[in-house]
Parts: sequence; structure tokens; C-alpha cells
Amino acid sequence: MDKEFYRRHAELCSVFANPLRLELLQLLDERGECSVGDLAEATGVRMANLSQHLAVMRSTNIVNSRREGVTIYYSLSDKRIMQAFNIITEILMNQLDRDEKLRQELVLHLQDTNAETE
Repeated sequence: MDKEFYRRHAELCSVFANPLRLELLQLLDERGECSVGDLAEATGVRMANLSQHLAVMRSTNIVNSRREGVTIYYSLSDKRIMQAFNIITEILMNQLDRDEKLRQELVLHLQDTNAETE
């Protein structure tokens, strides 16, 4: 594959590199088409800030936009993006489970160590 492919791939993946954009993906998946005002209310983020993130998502063709009067509505352009979102979520949940198990083992080890020194 050529460098242009990897550049575009990285650009597409950049949507996943921001917590707010992940939240917007989830909201658009759950609710369907939403206005910027709807998304601002749901996230508690100012509309100006949201518009910047939605522009990134639009530039990578993750979302579609349409104007109705002065209101702009956004929707996912391809629901398959949520498959990638869900795979990453599963990996993260597995990592968190593993980290919790390690944390519990460490606590037990520290308790045993403290009991031995008493």
C-alpha cells in the first residue's frame, strides 16, 4: 500500500483519538440524526466547540450534514464505523478487566507483605 493510503487511514482513525468525538459517534448511533443544538444539550459542550469537532468528522466523511433553515443536522454516513468503535470498546473493556485483576492481586500481595512484617 502506498503512503497516501496510510495517511488517509490515520486521518480516519483520528476521529477515535478524541473523547468528545467518540461521545458524538455514540450519540449519533443511538439517536440517529441530531442537530448541533441537540448534541450540545446531550454533551454539555458549547455549540462552537462541537462545530469544530463535527467539521473534523465531516472532513473524514464519518458524518453527513444537512441544513434545514438555520439548523444543521448530522448523522453517521456509514454505520459500519460503529463496528470499529465496538471492537475498540471490547479491547478496552478487556484491558480494564485485566488491570483490575492486577490491581486486586497487588492489593492482596501488599496485605500479605504487611501481615508478614507485623
